[in-house]
Amino acid sequence: MTQLPQSTSPWRSTHFQNGRFFNPDTSLQSFLQFFRWVTNRTPGPWRKIIPSTPGPTPPRLIEGDDLRVTFVNHSTFLLQTHGLNLLTDPVWSERVSPVSFAGPKRHRAPGILFDSLPPIDAVLLSHNHYDHCDISTLRKLVARDNPAIFCPLGLTPLLRSVGFRKIHELDWWQQLVWRGLPIHCMPAQHFASRTPFDRNRTLWCGWALNAPSGAVYFAGDTGFGALFQEISRELPRIRLALIPIGAYAPEWFMSTIHMTPEQALAAHAILGTCVSIATHYGTFLLADDGEAEPLGRLHAALEASGSTQYFWVLDEGEGRDIPTLESFGSNAKHGDNTRQSVPLLSSN
Repeated sequence: MTQLPQSTSPWRSTHFQNGRFFNPDTSLQSFLQFFRWVTNRTPGPWRKIIPSTPGPTPPRLIEGDDLRVTFVNHSTFLLQTHGLNLLTDPVWSERVSPVSFAGPKRHRAPGILFDSLPPIDAVLLSHNHYDHCDISTLRKLVARDNPAIFCPLGLTPLLRSVGFRKIHELDWWQQLVWRGLPIHCMPAQHFASRTPFDRNRTLWCGWALNAPSGAVYFAGDTGFGALFQEISRELPRIRLALIPIGAYAPEWFMSTIHMTPEQALAAHAILGTCVSIATHYGTFLLADDGEAEPLGRLHAALEASGSTQYFWVLDEGEGRDIPTLESFGSNAKHGDNTRQSVPLLSSN
């Protein structure tokens, strides 16, 4: 990886051409295929409201090499380590849409109340889709904590309009050291847009915090591909990975941009991750998989694997301490954190 100057022009990127970014290893579906999907949709069942209770207030700080992760829901996690509090793709809004009266609406409330968050030092933003880049939540974070924000290429103008001033815009494979912590922008297989007219004018990415105690990898939103082999070579010691498992149906249409649960488990194996945690499911109806399908398929894949896998599913608002790499090297067991700890969605 290369050290990044404070700003980089999008047209310097190797995956930017004719004013738009692209995935080097795959092409996105055409408008005709999109039209075929939206005119023939058969979404699986979802409850209108999924009952849940906010989790406990997270600790204010986690010092040193200790690492704690708290699942808010969808792709929003609170990461706490080295005295820093970071949020991934923070979304607390009721809808993920350009308008307040239409578009995907929450089926499940955030697992942590916004006012229960500790002071946030930085936001890791993967791309500009409404279910990941929620302007209302970002404004509240700026007003309350004035955090730094890490984003892929092209998003600085939007984030400046929200109020951010400490913006670090990176391309794939670039890095910088922030408050002693190396932060790496990782490739993802996805796309970007907020209107019908700005498709792929900005980049999409994942993020890695490459601490000496082991990397924390947030995949963002991505399809399955050769990128995981590349990431595993760049990050040989991954302590924690946050990997998406939902919004994959119908697979003939979604496979280039979202992973199935089986592919998420394959990515976990390729990366050699000590602990992976499922993301991007159970909150917003974004594709045609039903509410319970992603976790059901993940559970079945873990059972079929025939071996213990540290691939966790957290309840909304649940926080867990992540074991050290050394404890995994000694084959230590960590309570019930095995494939048996991956539950199906409850029926209540």
